[in-house]
Amino acid sequence: MSVEPYRAITFDKDGDGQAGGREALARLAAQGVTDLVVFAHGWNNTPSVANGLYDRFFAPFPDVLGPGARVGYAGVVWPSMMFSDEPIPDFESVTAVHPGKEAVVGRIATLLAEQPDDEAAFAEFGELLRTLTDTTGAQGFLDNGRTVPDFLLADTVAVCAMFTDALEEEAGPGTVPTPREAFGGRLARYWKGAKEALRQATYYTMKRRAGVVGERGLGPLLGEVARSSPGLRFHLVGHSFGARLVAYALRGLPSGTRNVASLTLLQGAFSHYAFAARLPHDPGRGGSLRDLQRRVEGPVVACYSRHDTALRVFYPLASRLARDADSLLDTDKRWMAIGHDGIQAVPNTPAIPLPRALRDGLPTSGCVSVDAAQVVGEHSDICHPELARLVVSAGRIGGR
Repeated sequence: MSVEPYRAITFDKDGDGQAGGREALARLAAQGVTDLVVFAHGWNNTPSVANGLYDRFFAPFPDVLGPGARVGYAGVVWPSMMFSDEPIPDFESVTAVHPGKEAVVGRIATLLAEQPDDEAAFAEFGELLRTLTDTTGAQGFLDNGRTVPDFLLADTVAVCAMFTDALEEEAGPGTVPTPREAFGGRLARYWKGAKEALRQATYYTMKRRAGVVGERGLGPLLGEVARSSPGLRFHLVGHSFGARLVAYALRGLPSGTRNVASLTLLQGAFSHYAFAARLPHDPGRGGSLRDLQRRVEGPVVACYSRHDTALRVFYPLASRLARDADSLLDTDKRWMAIGHDGIQAVPNTPAIPLPRALRDGLPTSGCVSVDAAQVVGEHSDICHPELARLVVSAGRIGGR
């Protein structure tokens, strides 16, 4: 690892693993660490890939810290899938995300390879997606109150057609169809959208899992460590679904925990209305993290970039209603991600370009959006000294 002291914190899909994490963080506190930067990766299917990301992201920190800073580092390793900016998932990764369902994934792969011009094949494909995501027989909500995305419940041909239209619209004019798409029959073209439906189904699983690991795993763990080391300051950082994980850790913090000094969300793959007390399109409801920025002693910083195609196109596809083409293809802001345009519908939330944030500093508390397009290109382009400086500034680590 490029920095020391460093420890890995490992959780399973249900957020279990607190005992090992508690021991790891206690060792850091015993070494005299006063500030702990905790980073959660997004879609990475192996611990080694996650650790490689942490090694690169943490590397600039020693050069940007103030003198005398006693900083430790921790990487959250949780079972997730490699996030690809391509719309077609890797089947080995899909199997890794859905253990025990190899036969289901295998049959899905066969259908996508053969692309039958047959409505019955699409119906089978839709049922396989519901089996993969444990939503078979659902009518909008599961027994635990979890909402089921409409694209898993609607007519499969219509859903795949809408995903195909959205993908082709993003690709723009001049895209050359494959021979199968051009001459394979009325439905052949829609298998392109079926591949995106599979990606979105896996996305649904990972989005749910990130929240569970944050709320049931990381949040309670931080509370336990705070009780034994009340002077230790936590600086939470997350990328993509890892941003959702660290944000949902605020829901799992025990009452009275005051050790979270800052929260930095890098290209977060969750709703830009998450912290809103009232949703603009439904004022009677709040976001899933309504007012939880108050559990952070310092600022909640959301970095966003217009260059992030994954959040600009594919996140809204997963978030919008899939029951009619208009709602799927429109530009309704309710479906946007926090990593696309920052924190929305929270009063007094400034939006600051990254250079100005680094020059003038950040607010001492509350929410702030930072336009990081100057350094962040595609979704996973987050290993930059400027972003390390931003984390240090948000947490005022070492007086910075």
